Amino acid sequence: MPHEDVIYFADTARVPYGSRSPEEILAFNREIIPFLIKRGAKLIIMACGTSSSIAYPIVKDEFPVYLVSLIEPGARAALSVTKRGRIGVIATAGTVNSGAYEKTIRSINSDVIVAAQACPLFVPLIEGGHLEGEEVQRVAKEYLTPLLAQKIDTLILGCTHYPHLAKVIQAIVGPDVILVDPASEAVAEAKSLLKRFKTIKQGTGQPAYTYLTTGQARSFQELGTKLLGKTIARVLNVSL
Repeated sequence: MPHEDVIYFADTARVPYGSRSPEEILAFNREIIPFLIKRGAKLIIMACGTSSSIAYPIVKDEFPVYLVSLIEPGARAALSVTKRGRIGVIATAGTVNSGAYEKTIRSINSDVIVAAQACPLFVPLIEGGHLEGEEVQRVAKEYLTPLLAQKIDTLILGCTHYPHLAKVIQAIVGPDVILVDPASEAVAEAKSLLKRFKTIKQGTGQPAYTYLTTGQARSFQELGTKLLGKTIARVLNVSL
């Protein structure tokens, strides 16, 4: 969607979400979504696995814009590539405790075996800029070993931070385990919806990318630039 204007809202003042209560996650989303709508959002991708698993089922019909979750796209993608019907999920404690991926996958195919593992240290490591090294490998191996014991052939990266550790994760699980990134599937669903409703933006002009954070703008700018591999020129600090 090269012509779409994008507002990226980072609630960095309140991360990690994974250890928050369901009530807090729901309240945060009911603050963020109206804020984005007021800024002109016509569609919102709930780019957080914890929010998608806990808040999305409750708020999906509360607002006048279409919301895209990560759970359904991720589940469908995993089912499309699994060869032996043994799917692993790594995610935050909030997502794992909700059982969202297991319920969604089994609602489509009840014969599939799903094993989930909470990885509470991944987000702090990534937010701290630690994407490789002995400590990251040690933590990743500890989390992934129980899933490998379940003989998984597919692994859902159930938090949007986790693809930044994809190389480390793939090295541990081996080449026979397929990694699934729900984020790319969610973007594909967003594009399909915009086309269906004939609201996708066309033209040749440059899109506007706006980065907003509830935390420190400079810290977000530095980490975001590192993770994206391209410069984030400007970040605005906002308060809800």
